[in-house]
Amino acid sequence: LESWHAADQGRYVRLAMPARIGGGTLPRLRLVDMNHQPKGAVLAPPLVAAMAERIARGEQCLVLLNRRGYAPVLHCTECGWKSECPHCSAFRVFHKIDRTLRCHHCGFTERVPRACPTCGNPDIAPLGRGTERLEEHLAELLADVRRPNTACDAFPDGEPVRVARIDADTTRLKGELQSQLAAVHAGDVDVLVGTQMIAKGHDFRRITLVAAVNPDGALFSSDFRAPERLFSLLMQAAGRAGRDASLGERSEVWIQTFQPAHALYAALKRHDYPGFARTQLQEREQAALPPFTAQALVRAEARTQEVAQAFLNAASNGARHEMAQWEGWAGVLDQITLYPAVPMTIQRVANIERAQMLVESPSRTALQQFLTAWQAVLHATRHGPEGKGLIRWAVDVDPLAI
Repeated sequence: LESWHAADQGRYVRLAMPARIGGGTLPRLRLVDMNHQPKGAVLAPPLVAAMAERIARGEQCLVLLNRRGYAPVLHCTECGWKSECPHCSAFRVFHKIDRTLRCHHCGFTERVPRACPTCGNPDIAPLGRGTERLEEHLAELLADVRRPNTACDAFPDGEPVRVARIDADTTRLKGELQSQLAAVHAGDVDVLVGTQMIAKGHDFRRITLVAAVNPDGALFSSDFRAPERLFSLLMQAAGRAGRDASLGERSEVWIQTFQPAHALYAALKRHDYPGFARTQLQEREQAALPPFTAQALVRAEARTQEVAQAFLNAASNGARHEMAQWEGWAGVLDQITLYPAVPMTIQRVANIERAQMLVESPSRTALQQFLTAWQAVLHATRHGPEGKGLIRWAVDVDPLAI
């Protein structure tokens, strides 16, 4: 959106490419209101029926779920134990295929315990869904569906549906991604399940239906850029459907949501990025967020959260004290907002505590002048008593994630 705004201001030249290569039409978007579907349904029955219809015609489907693994958490129903990582402030993800609990931040892996480590209850269950579990569930839902009849004598009424999964877990080995993509292009896969790595840049000629499962989380994220990323991801995923012009007329994108009236989905249904961008930029201007303000983020890592935050707060106080005495700097400091140090969203990774401090200014020039002068204060603080125990620090100008 920052680049889009720069084009509106005349800094960039915007080139519009409204037509698809090959003359194909854009897919029709359907919103599935999950409030009206059977309770607990992972995939809406109308979506499953539409997928079965496509498969019976020899077409392919793509199902997007941006969360790998079998389930994000294992939990105990008796005592409330959850599969937390001992080295990170995050949960270890359950991977059923090798029966492991794996942290996606530090890589710590353990076998799934036979019983709850806290109370001994043998009934520990997965909570939530990842691509691995969705792949298994799709195979169950489409078990009675048959592909178009082939010369295979073993299945005179057609072969069973073939569901494949592409994510970071299935493409670890060299050449795995290429071989799996080749199977999709050859028509050996009927339903492709995966994360965002299958949503961008692939030219799948037989895919006529794309489904997005559970995208609503980004609508209520604390990151103000989350809606922008979601809109971009869903537009890119939609672009996988109907790439063959002869199939484009019946290509569809299904989005399962509990918020069907949300403005983001209304703009997506119209394939209206300019309208979405206009609304988002109005909201950002009202909230004084980029591109209407300039930001920098100072991150610090230490063995304890107290040391990391103490370093950042000491550097902040040092900046005010030092620069207030410099001639001509009062005007710059008046345009700078230094927020207090806070833990990062995932504050501990691999036993390293992480903290951050946001610096804002309505003037990019003032922010750059402040950061240039602040470097000396940061270095001095690093070597002072407040920097004892600090591992590293870094300044991120125009941070993409806060």
